[in-house]
Amino acid sequence: MNNSGLISVVVPCYNEKESIELFYSKIIETMKQLGGVDKEILFVDDGSKDDTLEIIKKLSKIDKSVNYISFSRNFGKEAAIYAGLKETSGDYVVIMDVDLQDPPELIPTMYKLICDQEYDVIATRRVNREGEPPIRSFFARMFYKIMNKVSDVELVDGARDFRMMKRQVVNAILSLNEYNRFSKGIFGWVGFKTKWLEYENIERTTGETKWSFYKLFLYSLEGISAFSTIPLYISSAIGLLFFIISFFMILFIVTKTIIYGDPVSGWPSTIVIIFLIGGIQLLSIGILGFYLSKTYLETKKRPLFIVKEMKKAMSAERRS
Repeated sequence: MNNSGLISVVVPCYNEKESIELFYSKIIETMKQLGGVDKEILFVDDGSKDDTLEIIKKLSKIDKSVNYISFSRNFGKEAAIYAGLKETSGDYVVIMDVDLQDPPELIPTMYKLICDQEYDVIATRRVNREGEPPIRSFFARMFYKIMNKVSDVELVDGARDFRMMKRQVVNAILSLNEYNRFSKGIFGWVGFKTKWLEYENIERTTGETKWSFYKLFLYSLEGISAFSTIPLYISSAIGLLFFIISFFMILFIVTKTIIYGDPVSGWPSTIVIIFLIGGIQLLSIGILGFYLSKTYLETKKRPLFIVKEMKKAMSAERRS
């Protein structure tokens, strides 16, 4: 194994004061296994309201390899990942969560594979979802199935953001500076040769997850809208289908009236049909509006994040 280069570890954080120090001790212990490889730990404080930033600052004072970026408010994990990748200097970059659900023990294996074999990315996936609510696990699996059917980008079920990438891959990801970001899709879209490492699900050691079911649902909609236009085609197809049905129903009613002299009666059925078609129309308009809102946000060209303060010791000149 060629022990050379700098490894940058990007760690998004939001209200994680209970996890920071435990994570730091684990990652330092793990990085020692890599021998003389230089390291950079870049914490991205996503506008935390607790003492997360203060703890990170304390660590940065005792360890020069610890750097940080602090946002002016909470901009979301996607913005934190992008900011971290943008400010890293490493020849190899790792993205991982601070809650230790991404096992640091896999980093030496990742480094060995990416150095000794012709892989550009070493990614990870959970082989089970033990510890998660069953309903959440069910919808997560359904999301991956739907995405792989409606999108050209392949998403691996159980895939995590936890991965090690070469600098070339990081630069490719940064070249996609879209406002509405869905990293799992972007990782797949840029391509490159990827090796998947599997591991059993690990529950959080401290604190609580910041991802509610509602937030995950919205995130899934972001993913579908970012990498597929199939919903627009589906709404159009439904409209065409109801037009055809209506046409044949008109022929049926006219024919029945001429032959049997039986006019159509009954307002309940009429009201039901009106509500049905009206609902489908509103759904189609909603889908169109959702895509239009994404276009609106892109055209405003707002920054993904605003940095309040940062410490960045490593020089960006190391980027290739």
